[in-house]
Amino acid sequence: MILRIDINKYLPGTYMLAAMSSVEEEIRELEDELKNTPYNKATSKHIGRLKAKLAKIRDEAVARAIASSGGGEGYSVRKSGDATVVLVGFPSVGKSTLLNRLTGTDLSETGTYAFTTVSVIPGAMEHRGAKIQVLDIPGLIAGAAMGKGRGKEVIAVVRSADLILILVDVFNEQHTDVLLRELYDAGIRINRQKPDITIKRTASGGIRLNTVGNVDLEIDEIRSILAENKIVNADVLIRGDITQDDFIDAMIGNRVYVPAFIAVNKVDLVDGKTRMRIEEELAGRFGDAPIMVSAHNGYRVEELKDAIFDSLEFMRVYLKPAGGPADMDEPLIIQRPATVEDVCNRIHRDFTDKFRYARVWGKSAKHDAQRVGITHQLADGDVLSIVTRR
Repeated sequence: MILRIDINKYLPGTYMLAAMSSVEEEIRELEDELKNTPYNKATSKHIGRLKAKLAKIRDEAVARAIASSGGGEGYSVRKSGDATVVLVGFPSVGKSTLLNRLTGTDLSETGTYAFTTVSVIPGAMEHRGAKIQVLDIPGLIAGAAMGKGRGKEVIAVVRSADLILILVDVFNEQHTDVLLRELYDAGIRINRQKPDITIKRTASGGIRLNTVGNVDLEIDEIRSILAENKIVNADVLIRGDITQDDFIDAMIGNRVYVPAFIAVNKVDLVDGKTRMRIEEELAGRFGDAPIMVSAHNGYRVEELKDAIFDSLEFMRVYLKPAGGPADMDEPLIIQRPATVEDVCNRIHRDFTDKFRYARVWGKSAKHDAQRVGITHQLADGDVLSIVTRR
């Protein structure tokens, strides 16, 4: 008798690969069941449970992928400037060339082959008084959210960005759908406000629901979703109109909400008719028209810079030292919404630690030189004087 042993079972990482394969199969089965289940009043509870189970499995799979590769959080990138923009796209769409064009430097190696960028390359773009950090990251591939192709490292960088620029080229504009799916699966919510939902576990009493505004979710749907996360006792507060997906995101608790827009590169390589078709197709599918650019020859790059600046929702705050005039030539550039505390943190941590009060002139003030606290919300163009303890 010959004993046959499958040596692959004992190779490092083989068990993890088999487990990931099993998880991916389970995800596909749940997605198919969701796709084939019509949504109505009778099925809403079942659909909510399926969605919650799917979200939980995906999160656990991503956590395992991180743990299997050493548990790191990804590439280490120190944020700088007034905001950070990350270029997200498949390999070879021209991210490196675009970074060089936006920053006016030759920071990123470029090449005509895939995977030229193997680490995160930061660049600095100055535009309309703002200093914006632009990150060129390795190209995403299908399955990145599950850890494939340096996916975990890349996704970690994307999650910390203030703005995502989704870059495709004229030959592969269909990649947009794949990229958006990977970002969604990684817990990144594009161009959406964080839902106002509070879930507070309790020791007993079941699920108690309180709502403010028009909320369509039924208590049975909420119970079904929470049960998938082993929550059977909780006080739930929902403000505003939300969906099952919003509630599941709140239950999981690790989602990030980031603005984004689409740019299509290499438009100099196709004719005007093809450009128009691509632009109309993407606008029809995603609501907003993409910005058609050529990083190679600079076509519409200045418009792209304007779009980046506007999407970051910057505001200007003019600082006034106590007893002196305000500096009206070089405002502090900061993202909306911003409080006095945000400004203090931008200047130096000591301003926050030793804060006494501030005075404000401008749109956010009821009158000139209004005395305000550290939580006061500022408006574009405000003049601010901060008083600290000695």
